[in-house]
Amino acid sequence: MDTANRYPALRLAEACQAKLVAAGARPDDAAQTVRAMMHASRLGTDSHGVRLIGYYVDMLEKGGVNREPQRVFTQTAPATGRLDADFGLAHAASYEAMDEAIALARHAGIGAVTVHHSTHYGAGGAYALAAAEQGFVSLVLSNSDPAVALAGGRTPFHGTNPIAMAAPVRDREPWLLDMATSSIPFNRVKLYRSLGLPLPPEVALNEQGHPTLDAEQARFLQPLGGMAYGHKGAALAGLVTILSAVLSGADPDPIMTSTAQAQEGHKPQNVGHIMVAFDPARFIGQDAFEAEMARYLDLLRNSPPAEPDLPVCAPGDKEWEEARKRAEQGIPVDPDTEHLLGLA
Repeated sequence: MDTANRYPALRLAEACQAKLVAAGARPDDAAQTVRAMMHASRLGTDSHGVRLIGYYVDMLEKGGVNREPQRVFTQTAPATGRLDADFGLAHAASYEAMDEAIALARHAGIGAVTVHHSTHYGAGGAYALAAAEQGFVSLVLSNSDPAVALAGGRTPFHGTNPIAMAAPVRDREPWLLDMATSSIPFNRVKLYRSLGLPLPPEVALNEQGHPTLDAEQARFLQPLGGMAYGHKGAALAGLVTILSAVLSGADPDPIMTSTAQAQEGHKPQNVGHIMVAFDPARFIGQDAFEAEMARYLDLLRNSPPAEPDLPVCAPGDKEWEEARKRAEQGIPVDPDTEHLLGLA
């Protein structure tokens, strides 16, 4: 993306909001979708940022996403609840579910809310960060349609099934993890296609189940760990499926409606998520927790690097640095998205 044109965040947000509303989204739902996309674009996760605007517009126009969802939250116990997203834009449902998890955690110390009848929610880190910014430790999981082979497999079984987590830190940006349990997210393959770039080794497989560097030939992904250690990534993907789909009543990955079928409006996806919030005040105490996080991160960042000019870093460090850079220089936009938003 180094050669891409850059734009101010506000201009991109306004253009995306207009596109979603024009496609039939309710303004409030569109705003939450833009909020999640801009989180990704600001922090450098371009595969899940404004590049996805075309996908969401297409889903709205063709019926893959419900334009007028009637979301229903049900509290099932002092610390648990379920949210039926009614197949609407998942970003609005996900922020709502995290808000409910936080409310439960304020009273019970921990709050866990599952989401079913949902759709693609973008970058899970957006919802994890929303909790950390309010002082909560958070865990966010989501399954998705099959796009990743099992270790030694030749057909897709799990989704990319990301894991996101965030924790507040005294006087600093939150510790922030957002990672797929596949080698890379499939949206990054699509980004490489649009940029005409080769894929890194051992991340994707072609139609015959053989490794490929050609983004155009990539049909599904390898699990995290690649050819030698993919059993670990596949197990993590299974963990996500159990907690986000099996526990919520969403469709497990292997039987979920494919993204292509959903885009054609044949049948909506029934994606599952889980949002968990922990209140540090109920454990070690809020101030003590944030101070201990700062000490832990100081120890981590001062760990001797193998290469002097490549210091070790914590999850989120590179993203926060990129966010500062993009706040000054603007957000890069790939040519396809630039054209769709009418920026070119």
